[in-house]
Amino acid sequence: MVEIKIVNKGHQPLPQYATEQSAGMDLRANLEESVVLKPMERRLIPTGLYISLPPGYEAQVRPRSGLALKKGITVLNAPGTVDADYRGEIGVVLINLSQEDFIVNDGERIAQMVIARHEQGSFVEVDVLDETERGAGGYGHTGVK
Repeated sequence: MVEIKIVNKGHQPLPQYATEQSAGMDLRANLEESVVLKPMERRLIPTGLYISLPPGYEAQVRPRSGLALKKGITVLNAPGTVDADYRGEIGVVLINLSQEDFIVNDGERIAQMVIARHEQGSFVEVDVLDETERGAGGYGHTGVK
């Protein structure tokens, strides 16, 4: 388990795993008053949380499946990435894809955060790429079955 330093400037509990094998921790809205998201409206919802990740790690902000299925609410830039050198407040860009207003209440679980390792790559410019069986086929190239 990786150690993550956190400052909670909000009034919500710290994120925690719901079960022993959960991949994500719920993020909660940290609001002074409720926010109404109209259909197709997007808003940055504050969490009051600030983190410091070790180098080589990121925090991915992802939608909650229940909100997506039941209410049409999702994270617009899913997954949103919190880089290891970012020290600002974690915000969640929510969008309402439903036909009805959605009220975001203080303390509501609005997204989940997954801590993940990552690698950085370096590009090596070449004149031609190696051949593969797939080649340039993409966007449905492999069929529907």
